[in-house]
Amino acid sequence: MKSKAQMLSELRKMLHDVFAARAAGTEFARMARAHGYVDGYMRALLETGATTKHELLGVVAEERARVSGPAVGTVASADAAEAAA
Repeated sequence: MKSKAQMLSELRKMLHDVFAARAAGTEFARMARAHGYVDGYMRALLETGATTKHELLGVVAEERARVSGPAVGTVASADAAEAAA
């Protein structure tokens, strides 16, 4: 049986491939299949108790940020812009 680190490494590779394919505009059928593999792998990790939902969300967020950049950015409010002027 693989160690937890090996399983999470495999998940990271799968997620990276899915996010990179999406960014490249891969056709729907291939994306749907890849999402299915990732979903099934994540479900197996959860059901066997190998990881927690919180850990998986962290891995997904990290890989998404690696491919697409951070999910959110800093935005200055209109009040802050007026005060700076």
